[in-house]
Amino acid sequence: MAEPLSFCMVSTFYPPYHFGGDAMYVYRLSNALARRGHRVTVIHCVDSYQLLSSVEPTDTYPNHPNVRVERLRSPWGKLSPLVTYLTGRPGLKAPALANIFDREHFDVVHFHNISLVGGPRILRYGDGIKLYTLHEHWLVCPMHVLWKYNREPCVKPDCLRCTLAFHRPPQAWRYTGLLANESRQVDLFLAPSQFTLAQHRERGFTRPIRYLPHFLPVVDTVVDSAGLAESSLPSPVRPYFLFVGRLTRLKGVQTLLDVFRRFDATDLIVAGHGDHSDELRHQAADLPHVRFIGQRHPDELRSLYAGAIALIVPSVGYEVFGLVVLEAFAQRTPVIVRDLGALPEPVRESGAGFTFQDSNALLEAMHALAANPGLRQELGERGYQAYLRRWSDDAHLTMYFDAIAEAGERRHARLSAGDLVG
Repeated sequence: MAEPLSFCMVSTFYPPYHFGGDAMYVYRLSNALARRGHRVTVIHCVDSYQLLSSVEPTDTYPNHPNVRVERLRSPWGKLSPLVTYLTGRPGLKAPALANIFDREHFDVVHFHNISLVGGPRILRYGDGIKLYTLHEHWLVCPMHVLWKYNREPCVKPDCLRCTLAFHRPPQAWRYTGLLANESRQVDLFLAPSQFTLAQHRERGFTRPIRYLPHFLPVVDTVVDSAGLAESSLPSPVRPYFLFVGRLTRLKGVQTLLDVFRRFDATDLIVAGHGDHSDELRHQAADLPHVRFIGQRHPDELRSLYAGAIALIVPSVGYEVFGLVVLEAFAQRTPVIVRDLGALPEPVRESGAGFTFQDSNALLEAMHALAANPGLRQELGERGYQAYLRRWSDDAHLTMYFDAIAEAGERRHARLSAGDLVG
């Protein structure tokens, strides 16, 4: 094995202080690197989590001994991420960040969701090779998700009015050169999907971007039968389709309820929580075959994936990747995804499911899989084999270190040319 490297992962969220896929990617990448002998320091902001959630997390996410987690907590609490949001700078977190980076040299500094942990100015920290994963569209969208006016996919930007529609204060720094200048600190940006790469290009982002899809470690795919025996999961009585994700309007669960009013041959199990939860439960009050089970730990979700006819991903906005698709593939479960954003990419690459553009096409796919267990098994096996080839930890880390090599060459060339900003 090559000489171990020292990595620093910088992210607003990290388990258990997290809400979804970006933090789970950081967690999985950090521990995958640690298992291979590398040293990883993770920096994240607990104040940001507490700003957005009044509930302390209860799930546990053990880290490898080679992973050190630096949890930023300001004496000013929730004011700290608000200052960062408004100024685009670390603000009240600056002393703690300076202490970490002064104390240790990192070979690779990998930025993830930086919106509340430090804004664009945090990209100055560290002197190693710098990567940045485009988990969201934050670099080209103040609301991160290209979801215009909180009601529709963004085709033509109208950022100020859109920010106000989300009831958020405008970020004055976005109308300066701060973001363009600080993004020059990064040697290589990483896009989890071709769609995300193209969206950044179309919206004027010109820095170097390399395609690097997300992954799921093989160690995270094993169903723990002992743990499931103690689980509080309800035992499905009938065959079921599955949704997994945050319950926000963008995720499109409301469109599934309309479909399941016309389809009652199976159940729909909805696993997740979010600001749209109460409204969705109210809308489904007359649908006894639709069951909401709340947010579940990944250990419990594996058995739900394995038992489902298929995972349905009905997002009505632009997803960056869709880790739930890989989680389904790893349990040999096919998927049905809306033909929008990045979601169709892994389905087309694997041949392990269906895409749909309207409710009739979704119903056709559901009928086909529910009526033909052999088809479900065939598609599920295709997904599993594609997962091992393309989206497992070994496949991902090979591409990841290729990206580091490219970023290192770019950094060396820029240092030689005096092109690094100070």
